[in-house]
Amino acid sequence: MRLITYEQEGRAVLGARVGEEVVALSTVVPGLPEEVNAALAALGLPDSAPALAARLADAPRLPLAGLRLLPVVPRPGKIICIGLNYVEHAREGNNPIPDYPAVFFRGPTSLAAHGAPLLRPRVSGKFDYEAELAIIIGRRARHLTEAEALSCVAGYSCMNEGSVRDYQRKSTQWGMGKNFDRTGGLGPEIVTPDELPQGPNALRITSRINGQTLQDSTTADMIFSVPRILAILSEVMTLEPGDVIATGTPSGVGYPRQPPVFMKAGDRVEIEIEGIGTLVNSVEDEA
Repeated sequence: MRLITYEQEGRAVLGARVGEEVVALSTVVPGLPEEVNAALAALGLPDSAPALAARLADAPRLPLAGLRLLPVVPRPGKIICIGLNYVEHAREGNNPIPDYPAVFFRGPTSLAAHGAPLLRPRVSGKFDYEAELAIIIGRRARHLTEAEALSCVAGYSCMNEGSVRDYQRKSTQWGMGKNFDRTGGLGPEIVTPDELPQGPNALRITSRINGQTLQDSTTADMIFSVPRILAILSEVMTLEPGDVIATGTPSGVGYPRQPPVFMKAGDRVEIEIEGIGTLVNSVEDEA
């Protein structure tokens, strides 16, 4: 099943995409909370996905075209990001291979929807792209083992974890370079785990700017797999429905290139992940 979030009469609506049409999930799940995080909790994903998909057949639908999409989770309780999680990406930046993940956080105002422009901050020209697999949490979880970790995953999405490199390096903490408004694309949809029979750990992941492929790798190059990430994080904190975990980016980012490649106004940026889809954003300068 493929879930999107769109705006209707000023509120966020969680829907299921069926071809080029969308079913508002509140029409097939009586009493479904309006707020997206609460709705994800109430749906009981991932276990409920096949039964829920079967209920969509006769439900009223809207055309997808013309809907204003929102980030798939518009207001995550937590956006947890994993740094240096691909072997070749660590090497391209002359970083050692870590034995424990680098963890940092983004805020909700840093997100942009599929189809919406990313903002290049007016204080910097070093706006870098990062193709990432995003995990969307579907149920509350703590102290997960790797064997059971995927049971809390509502689904997966694409993320461009845009990074303002000079601000990222102003201190030893990366947060300032990762939280400029509308610098991180998230979408276009949440793909439930049943749609990925191969699992999340061997998916091709690419980024393109204006049609040129700049990153081309596979999630098999992750240092910490999806189950391992979930086990490590849940040892420390409670994962909650609607939390988003960005799992790191592969090699090919802009800053180590000679000359460096950064996103600029007018660019069309695509993040594509096998089995999940393609996140597309333009870039514009902040006013």
